[in-house]
Amino acid sequence: MAQTLSRRAMIGRALALGCSAAASPLVTPVSLASAPFDNRLIVIILRGAMDGLDILQPYGDPALSAARPSLKTGPDDGAIDLDGFFAMHKALAPMLPMWRAQELAFVHAVSTPYRDKRSHFDGQDLLEAGTPTMGAASERDGWLNRMLQTVPGISPRLAYSVGHENMLLMSGDAPVSNWAPNVRLKLSPHGHRLAELVAHDDPAFADAYAEAAMLMGRADGGLSAMPVTGMMDAEDMQGIVGKGTYGIRQIAQFTAEKLREDARIASFSIGGWDTHRGQPAALPRAAAQLTDALLVLRETLGEVWGKTGVVAMTEFGRTVRENGTKGTDHGTGGAMILAGGAIRGGRVYGDWPGLAHGDLYKGRDLMPTRDVRAHAGWMMRGLFGLDRATLEDAVFPGMELGSNPGLIL
Repeated sequence: MAQTLSRRAMIGRALALGCSAAASPLVTPVSLASAPFDNRLIVIILRGAMDGLDILQPYGDPALSAARPSLKTGPDDGAIDLDGFFAMHKALAPMLPMWRAQELAFVHAVSTPYRDKRSHFDGQDLLEAGTPTMGAASERDGWLNRMLQTVPGISPRLAYSVGHENMLLMSGDAPVSNWAPNVRLKLSPHGHRLAELVAHDDPAFADAYAEAAMLMGRADGGLSAMPVTGMMDAEDMQGIVGKGTYGIRQIAQFTAEKLREDARIASFSIGGWDTHRGQPAALPRAAAQLTDALLVLRETLGEVWGKTGVVAMTEFGRTVRENGTKGTDHGTGGAMILAGGAIRGGRVYGDWPGLAHGDLYKGRDLMPTRDVRAHAGWMMRGLFGLDRATLEDAVFPGMELGSNPGLIL
């Protein structure tokens, strides 16, 4: 079997590819677990640092338009007014019926405890670990797996995978089934040559890249060449992989189908949120993937949607001011997106800190007013009845949940 590399190790050998590589992993894994409760939880990691100030625009704050003259914010520029102060990006327009049905909500001015270094890798690791700081690599596990460890009777849905490692979010002692779609990575001849040069002196990377290149060239998308272990059969795989894309609609459909059965917990990621330049063109592409994923989940889950909570979260936000290339740089405070029939939607949660210079974190970023982990914790408490001590001590060690924001019906 070809050697495999972690996302961090692989990108570490290809620094010449730029930091956007961290925001667009080659593979989007899906992890699922069954559990002895009826509600469902889906966690979506938005890789690349989603700009919450563009996804959910506080156009009622006069400082926003002054800080972002090229990004065109507010209802006058096509954003969808939600409450007279916040407007969601026009790329999310297909989700307006969900908002009106109170199945969609936002949380603003939130972050992990991560500050100042603004590394995608460290930020994502901290988000998925759910801890205040990162310990030794050998000690890392994910907060969603730790939650599963507190629930008796956890068992994997099925033992299937396609040769890719688990997300850190789901890594740990609790049994979890893994499935990862094949993707077709399109590279120009110059891109192939760069990858070959990067891999030249690294046999492990060379083997992994050679396998990827072989898979890219297969007309059938490479499914028959992937090393499959466990009990996943051809019917499960059929129609799941989108050719030439991350196949986010197929990923969402697959996830929903398993949650309609006996799986109860699922996680996957969506990349493309690293908008250093050309944000007016780049952000809608990522937002369309998220929109499609949520709409497919809603449609495929059917009546189970009413028992489901979805939380989409990102490693950190972006700067309040746009940069010189019509983009935004790595920041601090950002936004979360909640969806599902089990959430109390149709509202924006959080304490708004303001965008005046004196209100910003270090004069440049949206000031976080609450921890993303607290909102994730309150969702798990509402969905699964986990007690406060378990959430604060075992799932998110050292965190205080604070007051209940009332996210779950």
